Amino acid sequence: QVQLVESGGGLVQTGGSLRLSCAASGSIFSINVMGWYRQAPGKQRELVAVLISGGSTVYADSVKGRFTFSRDNAENTVYLQMNSLKPEDTAVYYCNMRSVVPGEEYDYWGQGTQVTVSS
Repeated sequence: QVQLVESGGGLVQTGGSLRLSCAASGSIFSINVMGWYRQAPGKQRELVAVLISGGSTVYADSVKGRFTFSRDNAENTVYLQMNSLKPEDTAVYYCNMRSVVPGEEYDYWGQGTQVTVSS
């Protein structure tokens, strides 16, 4: 089992910045996919950024050049730095980690953190 605890959401004006954090604990040695998703009111949850172990980070087109995914292995924490925020970035943001091995997949989610961008 893996537990994820998110922090860092809040209210910010258009053009502002926020940094989200996601601290992982438990059987994190099994994790090989990490990412951030978001869900706006009335919309489906969508991918923001994903990192597959040994690969590079993939970003949604809507956030490329503005958001940056990073990780601190020593602290078992991943981050999402969000710059030049827009009202359309308003959503609940979820940290996601997965353990994917042949024949098995385990999916873990944080509790979500609200990001609100005012115009």
